[in-house]
Amino acid sequence: MRISNVPSITPRYWAAILVASMCGANTGDFLSHNLHLGHTRGLLPLALLFLAILWIERLSRWVTEAYYWLAIIVLRTAATNLADLGAHDLKLGYDLLIGALTVLLIVAVAADRGGKRAEVNAVAAGVPATTPLYWLAMLTAGTLGTAGGDFIADEWLGLFYGAAILTVIYAATLAAAPHLGGMAKPWYWASIVVARTAGTILGDLCASRRGLNLGLPLSTALTATLLAGIIILWPRGRAPLVAPSKLGDATEP
Repeated sequence: MRISNVPSITPRYWAAILVASMCGANTGDFLSHNLHLGHTRGLLPLALLFLAILWIERLSRWVTEAYYWLAIIVLRTAATNLADLGAHDLKLGYDLLIGALTVLLIVAVAADRGGKRAEVNAVAAGVPATTPLYWLAMLTAGTLGTAGGDFIADEWLGLFYGAAILTVIYAATLAAAPHLGGMAKPWYWASIVVARTAGTILGDLCASRRGLNLGLPLSTALTATLLAGIIILWPRGRAPLVAPSKLGDATEP
């Protein structure tokens, strides 16, 4: 994506990521349960929709973050179904699923070393460099966060305690940003995973009968509206939480 269409990594970004995680958790469940697509039949349409978003963004002259956030929602929706597919349909078990996804995420992040001028410019601007490996890592982080959130809520703490504790952990992760030194890139992806985990539990808390019992349609609509409100009403800043030069490993060729 063009830099002008990618949000800078500010508190606004992290608020939107959390709400997008909640929304994507709900949309994933809505597709599989309410629309009766299961955990597999919706994946191909979601993949095509994601590619269409990137293609339209590439051709369009319209400058807007909507492309980025739509792509995030689509990936988050797919991640919800992929995690449920692995945990429930394939019965891989949370230990194996979380372990495998963690390894895949580490490999994807480590392989995304940058090097192209566009990626260098993105790092300098304090925005994510949206390479193919970035999107793969984002999908993997979303799937990992879904599996982790379901494990915490279903097997360990429950929805209310899980939501409270993960929200505190998320806030603490973001508060660590000024003290990172050279660890900004691992911090970014760790924060994404925590946001996905917290978003899964919070999304389920809103929709589930074990939580606020809003139902998937209403919870999806509310979280989508909240995300749109953050994007539209919260001024877009250019003061990243960490030094832009530390956000990636790209170096100008």
